[in-house]
Amino acid sequence: MPFSPSNALPGKAGRLLFTCAIGSVCTVVICNAVHRPHAPSADKDDAPAVSLRQRAAPVQPASTSPPPPPARTTESATVDQTFSDAAQSLGLGQSTIATLTEAFGSSVDMRRDLKKGDTLSVIYDRPQGGQTAHDEPLAVRLTTGSSSHDVFLYRDPEGEPRYYSKDGKSTKPAFSRYPVVFTRVSSDFSLRRFDPVVHRWQSHDGVDLAAPIGTPVHATAQGKVTFVGRQTGYGKVIMLENPPPYSTVYAHLSRFAKGIRNGGTVKRGQVIGYVGETGWATGPHLHYEVHVDDVAMDPLTVDLPGDDRLHGEERQRFAKEAKSLSEALNG
Repeated sequence: MPFSPSNALPGKAGRLLFTCAIGSVCTVVICNAVHRPHAPSADKDDAPAVSLRQRAAPVQPASTSPPPPPARTTESATVDQTFSDAAQSLGLGQSTIATLTEAFGSSVDMRRDLKKGDTLSVIYDRPQGGQTAHDEPLAVRLTTGSSSHDVFLYRDPEGEPRYYSKDGKSTKPAFSRYPVVFTRVSSDFSLRRFDPVVHRWQSHDGVDLAAPIGTPVHATAQGKVTFVGRQTGYGKVIMLENPPPYSTVYAHLSRFAKGIRNGGTVKRGQVIGYVGETGWATGPHLHYEVHVDDVAMDPLTVDLPGDDRLHGEERQRFAKEAKSLSEALNG
């Protein structure tokens, strides 16, 4: 069949390929068509026979390298007045300070042993690349005189931060030493003391822990509430029956925590009330008592039950990490 010019498309340039078979119709295909400017036309048929579009190169995802490992840093502060002040200067929050005060409570009497010039050192994991840092240090060393006391961070299966001694013994006992973050011991335990309110000599069956009004008071151990209310002298007071043979008293409270009632139960660390100066009190503080077999004992020195040590693979992993951190503290 002869080629008819009427089959060509106007305004197009390119190479013409003819494909013919004997006794068949020839086919014309326009390849590599180049569009040349021409007057716009309202005719919809005036369009390229073949449209060739350049494909955009596939967008390559931005290379994401893993975040850099945390940088371990060691920071130290000199004790001027209190452990809490030194810890705050290192950026520790109140919750962590309370945990560390408890952790060192079995080996250091914060009021008697801690002196001006002692040193508090911490090791942090400082994440890089905008990651969020944990408040809890990996290791803490409290140097009192010529003695050093170390604790190391370990997170339990629930993710709760806990501190252990180097030998894997928990420093968080089943019975906490202190029920409140206090500024000072304003009155000691004593078998015979001149009472500044009633003006007579009598025993002081607990310790007075000075703290601002409204400071949360925590149960030092799990227990059953045997009394919550007002009593002469004690003011607003909570009495707990703890695991035998222990019981505790929390007095001069400004108010009770929500849900605290007679016969109810509390967990160790639970907020049960708030510091006040109700009853026979000359200033805001918590009067705290510990009784063993119904006998009042000095809360700052009485023997308290502790938790078990780490065991098995947990113990091995902890020991390896504690050794590395201990060397860093020595360095």
